[in-house]
Amino acid sequence: MPRILPVLACPADGSKLSWNSDDRTFISSNGRRYGFLDGIASFFVPNDGQEVEGDVTEIVKAFYERTPFPNYNDVDDRRALRQKAAASAFAKLLDEQLPESAKVFEAGCGTGQLSNFLGMRPGRVCIGGDMCLNSLKLGHGFRDRFSINNAIFLQMNLFRPPLRDETFDLVISNGVLHHTSDPEAGYRAILRKVRSGGFILIGLYNYFGRLHTLWRRRLIETFGKGVAILDARLRRLNGADEQYTAWYRDQYEHPHESRHSIDEVLRWFQDSGVDFISCIPTIGDSEFSDQFRLFEQHSSGSYLDRLSTQWDMFLSGGGDGALFIMIGRKR
Repeated sequence: MPRILPVLACPADGSKLSWNSDDRTFISSNGRRYGFLDGIASFFVPNDGQEVEGDVTEIVKAFYERTPFPNYNDVDDRRALRQKAAASAFAKLLDEQLPESAKVFEAGCGTGQLSNFLGMRPGRVCIGGDMCLNSLKLGHGFRDRFSINNAIFLQMNLFRPPLRDETFDLVISNGVLHHTSDPEAGYRAILRKVRSGGFILIGLYNYFGRLHTLWRRRLIETFGKGVAILDARLRRLNGADEQYTAWYRDQYEHPHESRHSIDEVLRWFQDSGVDFISCIPTIGDSEFSDQFRLFEQHSSGSYLDRLSTQWDMFLSGGGDGALFIMIGRKR
């Protein structure tokens, strides 16, 4: 932990932290102390009512403490994690195109599979933060078993990250902000951690593509869980295993979610001094492939181009939760 001290900050007031080796605590300049819970450095500070309205942090936290997502029952070593990541074109490209010296912060890392995967590269530092201790314990345990020393896990509140501003080359929040009560405020909180010239990557449920999941949810509420067979991913899984349960609960029993559009995120970028770089799925005539350059400038297209991209997500059935990913560069 002392080796990441230079990037840490008090989540309550942003002041510097020092390390007390006698009682293994971090101490802020104002005397606040932060220790460890089950081996995880805990910097969780609740919202004080000013960051967000209608805060759902504790509700969502309780949900994921019960069923951490995603689980590790199909990943039993480094090789298996690499194979799983390689099956995702996005994760593979992210690892290949990020410099090995990059400082990465994953805000809302869940069980930390992406942080562990990216942290396998020598020289790279990946900090995964999440509010759910049970999720973090799975990621931290995997890290320790297979000596992924460049991945570090912290318990934190996404609206109050315990990290210094303008420090990271890349901040990732994939599939997280739409489970907060104020996604734009959450975006701004983590954007502050990106250095000038660095990148922010956010993944959100799409307004149109997500409709299929919402319709299935309504059918499940009306006719029972048997309707879940309409979900293509659940059909590929064994109905009795933990993967099935984790995906089912995340998609059909989650207590809070919101939906978003490409144009909404473009407005976030514009209002916060961030230049649009790329989007998955791609906008306009370009196609996503294993040659796609995540961090090179792409066109945001016209309004009709962006609408067409999202309409295609709807027509294709909103697969795998109907997430879209947008990458921006901080000026």
